[in-house]
Formats: sequence, structure tokens, C-alpha cells
Amino acid sequence: MAKKILVIDDEPELVRAITVRFEASGYKAIPAFDGQEGIAKAKKLKPDLILLDIIMPGMDGYEVCRRLKADPDTKNIPVLILTASGQRDLEEKCTSAGGNIVITKPFDTEDLLASVNKFIK
Repeated sequence: MAKKILVIDDEPELVRAITVRFEASGYKAIPAFDGQEGIAKAKKLKPDLILLDIIMPGMDGYEVCRRLKADPDTKNIPVLILTASGQRDLEEKCTSAGGNIVITKPFDTEDLLASVNKFIK
């Protein structure tokens, strides 16, 4: 059975590109385009890993991550934070919200895949 990766990002083109790349590598990629949808899909589908954008309309990625980590059903799912933000304290903010690592956009899909493989295999 293919490992499931939930991709929570409000950029449809990026979600599509990640989905295509991960499915070509044998993963099942599940798209979510905002925080509420992402939390609902995480609780329902129990993915093996979550890729989470920080800057989204409505609920930002920090809040999504905090809610996922506070929920017994989703607290043990690794969360890889995706961001285009260059904030100085970004790494600290992401880890304090419960994220495992931060990946800065734009990123190389092979590097992203390597990071995901470290957490899933």
C-alpha cells in the first residue's frame, strides 16, 4: 500500500507539481488548499506525512500545525513546513508550532522527495 502524503498549500500549480512528482515515486498524494480542509483530511485519512505551507488565507500554517499536534489522532504525523518567507525566526517558529523541518520555496523536487523519504521510510 502506498504511503500517503497530505499536501496543504493554497497554490494549485505547486500542489499539482508536487502531486505528480510524488505519485511518480510511488506515494499517494492528497491535496488540500487551505488549513481547514487540511485538518479535516488529516483527521479522516491519517496520512503518513504532511507538507504544509505557512502563508495561506484564513488559518496560517502555524495554527494548522499547532492544531494537528494538539490532536491525539494527528499528533504523531511528521509535518514538513514549506515556505517562501525569509523571516529570521522562521525555523524557531515552525519547530515551536510542531513542525519537523522547514523547506524554503522555491525548492528542488528531488530535494523535497529526499526529505520526505527520511521521515517516511
